[in-house]
Amino acid sequence: MEIRNLGSSGLRVSAVGIGCNNFGVRIDLETSRKVVHKALDLGITLFDTADIYAERGGSEKVLGEVLGSRRKDIVLATKYAKAMSDDGTKIGASRRYIMRAVEDSLMRLKTDYIDLYQQHDYDPLTPIDETLRALEDLIRQGKVRYIGCSNFPAWRIAQAQEVAKSINTHGFVSCQDEWSLVFRHNEKELLPCARAYNMGYLPFFPLASGLLTGKYKPGAAIPENSRFSKMPGQRTRYATPRNEAIVTKLQDFTKARGKSMLELAMSWLACRPQVSSVIAGATTEEQITQNVAAIGWKLTADDMAEIDTITLG
Repeated sequence: MEIRNLGSSGLRVSAVGIGCNNFGVRIDLETSRKVVHKALDLGITLFDTADIYAERGGSEKVLGEVLGSRRKDIVLATKYAKAMSDDGTKIGASRRYIMRAVEDSLMRLKTDYIDLYQQHDYDPLTPIDETLRALEDLIRQGKVRYIGCSNFPAWRIAQAQEVAKSINTHGFVSCQDEWSLVFRHNEKELLPCARAYNMGYLPFFPLASGLLTGKYKPGAAIPENSRFSKMPGQRTRYATPRNEAIVTKLQDFTKARGKSMLELAMSWLACRPQVSSVIAGATTEEQITQNVAAIGWKLTADDMAEIDTITLG
């Protein structure tokens, strides 16, 4: 497993990370344990979760239960800021809430510190300097090692980084957002912003909820127990005529080279300089094994140009 720096920081992460949003909701405790242990055996070190995953707290509880003594071997990333209650009291990035949210996550994760604490969404009600000062206190207390953001527009990231410089606090070392062969909108502003501030990019939904695995055929029945069958909203979002046409052309591209769609989707992201780790979820040990094996394809400049023609044309 290749290990990379997360942006300009000294934090080292595996080139393939595991998204833990399935733990505690799509798979039970024992299945989650098997997936986690297989990931560790294959050299995955980045485990990415959030306080809201699995019905608010479920994913963190599962990780806290199954990691045990292996906690020290991983980079544990979680998130705060999205609603953890329905009454509006557990949400956002105020000092008051952050101090409470981190303690709740530490308790569920059964750990004394979080390696990467990420703001899950921008909070328009809280001044960014208040947020950054609170996070700085957590770093000084040893409860958080590094901070990142997710789902921020590029200009908000730039604002946060400049404020961090002006008040002499730590800035975000990473940004996490969607990126895939059928979702390339973030290349216009977010990626250049991350590059300008030397932040690590952590792409999620690299397989577009399974569309880029090639298992869904246009006009064919949706496989049982697949993500599209259980989450029809994801099917509506990704299985558009445009995306299906792109997938068909990409399948021809991979077939001509003796590769799989999974290898293309993962390797295309892994070879991008700003990407520190490709975050992919998994519900089985087999999926973990496939994801790790899929980043070994070294795409050439000609390959990348042809992919651009297919996906951007």
